[in-house]
Amino acid sequence: MSPSAPNPFSLAGKSAVVTGGYGVLGAEMAAGLAAAGARVAILGRRADRAEAVAADLRARFGAETRTLLADVLDETALGAALGALLADWGPPDILVNAAGGNVARSRTDTQSFFDVPEDAFEEVLRLNFHGAVFPTRVFGAAMAAAGRGCVVNISSMAAGQALTGVPGYSAAKAAIDNFTRWMACDLARRYGDGLRVNAIAPGFFVTEQNRAVLVAPDGSYTPRSQAVLAKTPMGRFGRPDELTGALVWLCSDAASFVTGAVIPVDGGFSAFSGV
Repeated sequence: MSPSAPNPFSLAGKSAVVTGGYGVLGAEMAAGLAAAGARVAILGRRADRAEAVAADLRARFGAETRTLLADVLDETALGAALGALLADWGPPDILVNAAGGNVARSRTDTQSFFDVPEDAFEEVLRLNFHGAVFPTRVFGAAMAAAGRGCVVNISSMAAGQALTGVPGYSAAKAAIDNFTRWMACDLARRYGDGLRVNAIAPGFFVTEQNRAVLVAPDGSYTPRSQAVLAKTPMGRFGRPDELTGALVWLCSDAASFVTGAVIPVDGGFSAFSGV
């Protein structure tokens, strides 16, 4: 690329909506988009946490930011958030569905799958699957009308391998992989090559939600962490900022012919058999 050529990885002039943008991983992905030049809207239920992230992006990157208050499981609230965005910025160029996480009551570490409460299983499915489907329906419709847009979903190592303790979460993330491919094909065929849908499948990162499972009170790694690291060729957990390279690439013109892909960012976890 010559010095005068446009940077295909730049997101300057693009607007992004990040659901769950004040979580550990969501906030870091929002920062990656802002650093690449995008203006970023942080969407979630907590106004204080969303504004804290938005303010941080303004201070660190001089980014144009805003917050959008909505529950990802409430299409009416999402529609109102879209209306506010359209009035200020127009249709979004990027949607990152970063909201999600496991539900403690749905885990099978200390109970049988047959004892998991029905509502807990449904809750984890809705949060991780419907929590991406509903924002895609609402914001994706605006993208389709504009003839351009990029959706990035968040998958998981649990989508393709059986990980103990998380049956509902695993089922939801497997559904995300299929939904990503289905939407990629449907949008491109109906609305043209300006619409793309991909996913990132993070390996193991220590977050607020899983810290108690991975890190003991004394700061040492739990047996589950030790098992994870034994199957991770790089031998360590990921850093949240290590997701941003793949995200910026997928959202940029550098990935203009990439759709329907699920990109692992996992230190080799998904490639290694453990033997």
